[in-house]
Amino acid sequence: MFKFITHRSIWVSIVVVIVLATLLILLFFGSLDFLTKHGQYEKVPSVVGKNIDAARKLLEDRGFEVAIQDSLYIDTFPKLAVIKQSPDGDASVKVNRTIYLTINRAQPPMVEMPNLVGFSLRNAEMYLENLGLHLGDTTFRPDIAKNSVLEQIYNGQPIKSGTKIFMGSTISFVLGNGVSDLEIVVPDLMGKRFAQAKSILRSLDINYTPVFDPDVTDQENSFVTRQNPQKYSESSDGEKRYNRIKPGQTIDLWLSTQPLITATDSTGTGETVPPNENDEQ
Repeated sequence: MFKFITHRSIWVSIVVVIVLATLLILLFFGSLDFLTKHGQYEKVPSVVGKNIDAARKLLEDRGFEVAIQDSLYIDTFPKLAVIKQSPDGDASVKVNRTIYLTINRAQPPMVEMPNLVGFSLRNAEMYLENLGLHLGDTTFRPDIAKNSVLEQIYNGQPIKSGTKIFMGSTISFVLGNGVSDLEIVVPDLMGKRFAQAKSILRSLDINYTPVFDPDVTDQENSFVTRQNPQKYSESSDGEKRYNRIKPGQTIDLWLSTQPLITATDSTGTGETVPPNENDEQ
């Protein structure tokens, strides 16, 4: 063809080139409708809530392309279900249009448990919601911090802040309901191991603040060597009077590795006294 053009005059060659270019342009524009499927529209089926495999097959059978745009986690949706689609269902688009899908993750992401002790119930619940966690049961025990979180519980056990758990998990709270009007005698915890003292105080709904000696390594088996308030106080006339406490109030405990020593006074009554460091020398 090019040999034919080169053997003709320049004007003939120009005319031939123009004719060929015109034919190619007409052919191109004439095939656009076929290439782009002009005028072929299809309603997009709604696939929200369907499993990704079923959604993909339904869309591809209608002539659409499918692309995963993003993945989120919503615990109210089935795993790998379509959460969102673009364009939306029932939209009329060309059959070769790409439909973008957002799907639900197969496994929830992990989040760190915050320290919500001391928060009000309302603020603690809002904090949980922001992390994608759910509020479970709320129980109460006497405490001066009314309606404040005293303990955070996961799967029936206290959970420490920083512990990683699955988003969507349920957290329960123990809340304070104020100090009781009931007064009880202060329990005598002197000489008891810390684990036993805690059990007694919890059964009475009395809070405690432990103060450990520096050399205490096994806290549960340390010994109470001092408590405040004590079981009784002595008046100016030498008479002993029982001290009283209300559920929800706090007893301070001092704990040591050394147990109390039982001494016998001249009257023959026994009393416990803290260990004297000089006795060890």
